[in-house]
Amino acid sequence: MLGAIAQLGFTTPSPIQEQSIPALLEGRDLLGQAQTGTGKTAAFGLPLLARLDPALKAPQMLVLAPTRELAIQVAAALETFATGLKGLNVVPIYGGGGYRDQLKALKNGAQVIVGTPGRVMDHMERGSLRMDELRCLVLDEADEMLRMGFIDDVRWVLERTPDACQLALFSATMPAAIKTIAKKHLKNPEWIRVEGSSSSTGANIRQRYWPVAGINKLDALCRILEAEEHDGVIVFTRTKHATLSLADQLQARGFRVEALNGDIPQAQRETTVARLRDKRIDLLVATDVVARGLDVPRITHVFNYDMPTDTEAYVHRIGRTGRAGRPGEAILFVARREQGMLRGIERATGQRLDAMSLPSVDDLNKQRLSSFRERLAKGLEHPEIDANRALVAELTADLSMSEADLAAVLASLLFQKEPLFLKAAPEGKPFQDGGKAPRKADRSKGPKAARDTGPMKIYRVEVGETHGVRPGNLVGAIANEGGLSSAQIGAIRIHSDHSTVQLPEGLSTRQLHQLRTARVCQRALGLEAV
Repeated sequence: MLGAIAQLGFTTPSPIQEQSIPALLEGRDLLGQAQTGTGKTAAFGLPLLARLDPALKAPQMLVLAPTRELAIQVAAALETFATGLKGLNVVPIYGGGGYRDQLKALKNGAQVIVGTPGRVMDHMERGSLRMDELRCLVLDEADEMLRMGFIDDVRWVLERTPDACQLALFSATMPAAIKTIAKKHLKNPEWIRVEGSSSSTGANIRQRYWPVAGINKLDALCRILEAEEHDGVIVFTRTKHATLSLADQLQARGFRVEALNGDIPQAQRETTVARLRDKRIDLLVATDVVARGLDVPRITHVFNYDMPTDTEAYVHRIGRTGRAGRPGEAILFVARREQGMLRGIERATGQRLDAMSLPSVDDLNKQRLSSFRERLAKGLEHPEIDANRALVAELTADLSMSEADLAAVLASLLFQKEPLFLKAAPEGKPFQDGGKAPRKADRSKGPKAARDTGPMKIYRVEVGETHGVRPGNLVGAIANEGGLSSAQIGAIRIHSDHSTVQLPEGLSTRQLHQLRTARVCQRALGLEAV
């Protein structure tokens, strides 16, 4: 075990490890309260593995985890810790995994089982998982099991463990139901609380929020990603459908991205996480449940694209970055109606989130020009540079064109599909931090004043007041996606389930398509003439 620790480069234990390892080595029950990302797996894995007998081919250690992803992650970590313990086998068992492989591993005498409660119960009822020789059981992220409705399954498993079994329960928070389980099943436990673990977030994670206004959230996300240096990124959405939709839109903009949600088959989900870990993709668009337990060291940024349902969900989301002492960035998108939740997050975490402004178009254009200059300078090292010089000489002679004109034409062709420079679009005024939201206007009346821009036509869009849309959202999206100036956008009326907007009569087929498929407040505009 010490050899494995040295090989992993561990030098100093984290607080939860420093306090847990001695107690667990002594065989004591333990109640550990610590946030995700603080090193809990090693805190229980190292001492409990050291107490097992590799020669005994029967389950001796059981770890219950709330999700498949966390079970897989914990099993992989325990397997690494046990590298030097010959004959000791670790097996993850979870719903969505093949029964045949799990049955085979259990039959061959795996000593360490890491599983989700439902699948563990299945194997226990089948008789394929026997608890006779069980020496220790760990409940990992017990509060999440409670939140996901697994607590009765956990009780069922606990009631069938041997009396002498050592128990360790780890939880970020201690709701009453978890305390009741601890009181009933743990024997005189050592209670370890890491300072600030209750709903706290890592000090090495910079937390910011963007007050949603003006441009749509997709454009805002792309601006931030372009402006800030990043490696791996997780973008959290509220629904499964939103993961697929947003991933498609980001992919269309050139990002290497994949979606992760509960409807995606388990094997594919594991492959997706492996692709993120191996740098074959850079962005993951995920829901809360499937991202639980993800531990990918290269995650530098976590975006709360959709507001989390509660403060605990926020804490667990941003815990995917800033792990093991690394710096991390957490950015929360906040609409006006969500300011209350923002304040709740700040109260629960004891940290104030800093308001951020989006990078300006001028800033992004300067950055793009700088990057293009670097690409041009590096291009002189291209192996085909001499052949291309000859081609340029031939083309300038054939076309009676100067090299400067030829370069300009080539640049025009290069940026025909994706212009090098962004065009400024009008942006709405964000709400002021700490201030009150402006008085709600009668949006079914009082349109914007129409401009004299030639013949106009009224269009219907499928987003309205119930979806949280504001005139600024529509102006920003239409200007960006349709390539229109603010002067070309006329009267906007927002109704309960839809809105109408006046636009120039002569929109091109391409502009109409762009505007039909553009998304505002997570909905396609579906632009249609009235």
